[in-house]
Amino acid sequence: MFQQSAPKTTFASALNIAELIYHAIVRSVRKSHGNALMSIAMNMLQTVIFVMAFYVMFSVLGLRGAALRGDFLIYIMSGVFLFMTHTKTMGSVVGSEGPSSPMMKHAPMNTIIAILSAALGTLYIQVLSLAAILFVYHVAFMPFEIDQPIPTFGMLLVAWFTGLAIGTVFLALKPWFPTFVGIANTVYARANMIASGKMFVANTLPPFMLAMFDWNPLFHCIDQARGFAFINYFPRNSSIEYPIIVGVVLLMVGLMGEFYTRKHASLSWSARR
Repeated sequence: MFQQSAPKTTFASALNIAELIYHAIVRSVRKSHGNALMSIAMNMLQTVIFVMAFYVMFSVLGLRGAALRGDFLIYIMSGVFLFMTHTKTMGSVVGSEGPSSPMMKHAPMNTIIAILSAALGTLYIQVLSLAAILFVYHVAFMPFEIDQPIPTFGMLLVAWFTGLAIGTVFLALKPWFPTFVGIANTVYARANMIASGKMFVANTLPPFMLAMFDWNPLFHCIDQARGFAFINYFPRNSSIEYPIIVGVVLLMVGLMGEFYTRKHASLSWSARR
C-alpha cells in the first residue's frame, strides 16, 4: 500500500506530468481568490483601470496626436496587455514554490512543475482577460481591426516568455539573497512602467533616448506588436530576435541556477523569507 506506481512508458510519463501541471495551474489560479471567475474578473478590472488611467493621462496632457494613426485605445491596450503579462508572469514565477517548500515533499512534485504552472496560470488569466476586454470593446463601443492578429499575439507570448525567463533567474537567487531579490523584482517591475515603452512610439525617439530603452526585451515586444497591430506603423528601432535570444539565455541561466539551488536546498531557508 505504500508503494508508488511509476509510469512504464514515455507517453504515460508525459500524461502524468501534464496532469500534475494541470492541477498545479488550477491551484495557482485559485491562489489569488477561491473562485476562479473572481480571480479573472479582478485581473480584468485591474487591466481596465490601467487602460483608463493612461487614456485620461494622454487626453489631459494632449499627447493623443503623438500616438499612431488608428484606434487610440488599441494603441494603449497593446502596451498595457504586454506589460501586465510580462510583469505578472515574472511575479508569479518568483513567488512560486521553491525547493524548500512543503509542496516539494510530495514525490511527483518538483520546482520545474511549480515554475511552469505559475507561468501558464498567469498566461491563462491574461489571455482570457485580453479576449474578454477586446470582445466587449469591439461589440459595445467601437469595432476595430487588428492588421496581423496572429503575429501580434505571438509578441504577447514572447513578452510572457521573457517574463518567465527573468522570473526564473530571480527564483534561483531568491533562497540565497531573499531581500535583494524582493527589492530587485519590485524595482524592475516599477521601472518597466516607463522603460517598457508602452507610453510612446519607438520610431519617434531620438538616438540618445533610444539607448535608454533598447536594452529592455519588453520594449522590443511592445514596439513589434504595434507594428503587427497597425497597418501604417513599421518599427525600425526594435527587433523580434532580441527578446527571444535574451529570453532563451536568461532561462538557461535561471534553470542552471535553480538546479544548483535545489541541490543545496535547506529547510532553514523558509525562515529567511
